[in-house]
Amino acid sequence: MTLDNGTTTSQGPTAGAARTPGYAGTLAAACGAVFVAQVANALPASLNGLFQEDLHTHGSQLTWVTAAFMIAVVCFEFTFGVLGDLFGRRRLVAAGTGLVAAGSAVSAVAPSVQVLWIGAAVSGLGAGAMFPGSLTAIMAVTRTARQRAHAVAVWSGFLSAGAAVSPLLGGMFAGIGSWRGSFWVLVGLALVSMVLTLTLVTESKAPAGRRLDVPGQITFAAGLILVLYGAVEGPESGWTTLPVLLAFALGGCFLAGFVVVELGAESPIFDLKLFRNRAFTVSSVVAVIGMLAFLGACFATSMWLGPVQHQDPIRVGILFLLLQGPAFLLIPVVSRLLHRVAASWLLTTGFALMAVGCLLFTRLDVTDQGLGAFVTPALLIGVGFALTVSSVTAVALNSVHPHLAGMASATTNMLRDLGFALGPVVVGAVALSNAGTAFTANLPGAGLSVGQATAARGIAEAGGPIAVNSLPPGAPGSAAHALALDALGSGFGTAFLVCGVAAAVAAALTAFGMIGVHTLRAAGHEEAAPLTAGRDGLPEAAPITP
Repeated sequence: MTLDNGTTTSQGPTAGAARTPGYAGTLAAACGAVFVAQVANALPASLNGLFQEDLHTHGSQLTWVTAAFMIAVVCFEFTFGVLGDLFGRRRLVAAGTGLVAAGSAVSAVAPSVQVLWIGAAVSGLGAGAMFPGSLTAIMAVTRTARQRAHAVAVWSGFLSAGAAVSPLLGGMFAGIGSWRGSFWVLVGLALVSMVLTLTLVTESKAPAGRRLDVPGQITFAAGLILVLYGAVEGPESGWTTLPVLLAFALGGCFLAGFVVVELGAESPIFDLKLFRNRAFTVSSVVAVIGMLAFLGACFATSMWLGPVQHQDPIRVGILFLLLQGPAFLLIPVVSRLLHRVAASWLLTTGFALMAVGCLLFTRLDVTDQGLGAFVTPALLIGVGFALTVSSVTAVALNSVHPHLAGMASATTNMLRDLGFALGPVVVGAVALSNAGTAFTANLPGAGLSVGQATAARGIAEAGGPIAVNSLPPGAPGSAAHALALDALGSGFGTAFLVCGVAAAVAAALTAFGMIGVHTLRAAGHEEAAPLTAGRDGLPEAAPITP
């Protein structure tokens, strides 16, 4: 329905309408917005080595560069979904691009890694608005299930295109000048995206029954930040230190409180009743586990080539084209598959390919700086991600009533991004913990002089093996470089194994958890699926057959 002021509500399709006015412009601007958000997200991937050299960082500080962005996205994505429903998705996306521009400017002038964290967090807030806002804006102007599947595939493809181009952009600027220039380019991209959003996107709202849930937002954000803080700091500070233990304990209490608050909230930001729908539940669980595996593998790759092997950032960017590029290049294929093949097959196949790719990564030799060994596993992971990222979103949105599209969009994006946030945190914790343990255990038998061994031990205690690995030749402790490199190779090899296991678990959950679940299929000109009451009492989308 279109109001006198041009605003479109999200009440569902009009019978017989093939396309909502403003569909093409909304899709184009929304894809541009999610592209910019993902450029901001993935930009540090090729720059971690330069951050270490220029800002003198150590392992967990590099993890926080990525984690600060994703934590901001995840913590406030629920509330942004509500704000979009209340005040308009176009306004939400435009405001988000403004925050990305501001955060990128802060990162560009950052004199220390701590300021870089602030810039990443501000950009993450902007992306947290852009992800659900852009997706729900698209859903509001689609008519048929086929059109919806195509729109989700295109949106997801541009999401991956941003992640593929971003490390290459960072590598190019690192080669011709400074890593700071890439952030200034991102400022410009965000401002252009803001103009396109305000000009092209058809405004849409769904305010009925939606209001801010302040207690839910506070308990969720506090709990998640504390738990992730403990996970990031545990490898270097020690898992049994008081700050880490307190972070886990208080974070767990806040998250438990969040569940209690949401169960009793009149207008929850996270409606737990959505999980009575099995298709939504399965897609949500595998979104977290599968995306953890994917971004964990991406983060491990960027750390392997950057701070561990100290390779040129442009080489990191080229490799990320293999990891992220397929999701963009395969948009037409995935769009067709989404309404021709059962979602369970797409998800299972995609996660299985990712599992194989991650397991092949465990065979890498940390002393080999060639990229040839990366090609096959990176392509497997990239193709697997292309098959899963759109399918997860489509299953989730097609399994809820249209009036819950805003909440379902925010929930789906949050859970996917929670997996993205957990990926670097889990990989960092596993890799750095294992590397630290291996380095400490092997140092006494390395045959180093007392002075070199003592210096190496002190540096490792302060910054981990990654700090020893970065020492210049001749510096105290530099004789332990080979030992540190080997320990880091072992640590990140274990991290790749964890990612492979996570992807395999996601594949198994999809294969068995989706048995008997009817998924939407679209034929050429059908209306979006009618909604019927499911066995759980919640609305379910009736299957459409060609």
